[in-house]
Amino acid sequence: MLNKIPNLRHLHAALEIADQGSISRAARAVHLSQSAVTQAVVRLEQTAGAALFERTVDGMRATAAGQLFVRRIRRAFGYLQRLDRQLGDTTPVTGPLFRTATATQLRALIAVVRFGGFSLAARELGVAQPSVHRAAKDLERLTGVSLFQRTATGTEATRLARNLARSASLGFAEIRHAFEEVAEVHGQVRGVITVGCLPLGRAGLLPDAATALMQRYPEAQLHIVEGPYHELLHGLQEGYVDLILGALREPATSRRIDQRPLFTDSLSLLVRADHPLLGAPVPTDGELLQLGWVLPRTGTPARTQFNDYFRERHLPLPTSVIECSSLVATRGLLLRSDRAAVLSTRQVALELETGMLATLAGPLPGTERQIGIATRTGWQATRLQAAFIEALESAVQSL
Repeated sequence: MLNKIPNLRHLHAALEIADQGSISRAARAVHLSQSAVTQAVVRLEQTAGAALFERTVDGMRATAAGQLFVRRIRRAFGYLQRLDRQLGDTTPVTGPLFRTATATQLRALIAVVRFGGFSLAARELGVAQPSVHRAAKDLERLTGVSLFQRTATGTEATRLARNLARSASLGFAEIRHAFEEVAEVHGQVRGVITVGCLPLGRAGLLPDAATALMQRYPEAQLHIVEGPYHELLHGLQEGYVDLILGALREPATSRRIDQRPLFTDSLSLLVRADHPLLGAPVPTDGELLQLGWVLPRTGTPARTQFNDYFRERHLPLPTSVIECSSLVATRGLLLRSDRAAVLSTRQVALELETGMLATLAGPLPGTERQIGIATRTGWQATRLQAAFIEALESAVQSL
């Protein structure tokens, strides 16, 4: 996806045509010839597969598709204009960075920051490493500041470089959405949606919603990314994850994140179906203390609620703990031992139905939590993204 960003000056020209209503006035604003601006529009329309502007007696006017396109590009340049604010007093004398930097230079910056070095960035971009290195150095000369520093382990991006990369990445995400929305106007829903998925959504909710979405839009692409919350949150804030599905954080971890609850869930204690404590009443405090546990990572909502459950019973926290975020591994550990796990029964519905696992106790009081989606503040969904959220809401109704 990083390789599909068109010439930024061409996009700037499209904004000026929409604002000025004239190719000649737009050409003066972007310091290009009229023929260059005309060619820029042709190339953008070829890429979009649709007419973005139409000639009228008064000049140039955006088509219906063009209006959507311009709205997204305006949002994109809103992010790109942050580059100069982040540079502060070091703003280059050649002019605003959002107008002078090229897509190639910003792609290189994003890739080096994201993948941690020039060689990995080059591999991701599908170009030679010297090309990435040259683009990054050109950007350093343009800004007048060092963006990368050599360390004992390789190349490390400065804090400024990471901030610039975030703004550029969010801008590029809006540019990609601009072309996707133009295609959607013509009934071609072929965009990409990237979902960061936390444990609870993986079992039933996400598969149901994904299946419904792909039946409706078979040419669309759905990318599912798993990982710890902090990694998915980073991807969301950088623009290469569209939304996160799972347990919401209370309070939200950032003012730049919006959270939307879908339903409330609780935790239970799960064991293998022939566990020795099954068949008796609710386990006693002494039995809980003797159990070995398979628990989520420290700091996750489920682990915090499990700890609170023990503290409310005035019990010391367990010491025989295996931390595990993989449902497959957790199931294997339960089936091969007398350990217990704290999970939502929705996560292991199949295992409960087939008799592999059983509920030892639950739902546990005080473990209610909101399950939903997290998005960037101000995020505007494409038709495809909105359809996926609708599919999630429909899947919740069938839970």
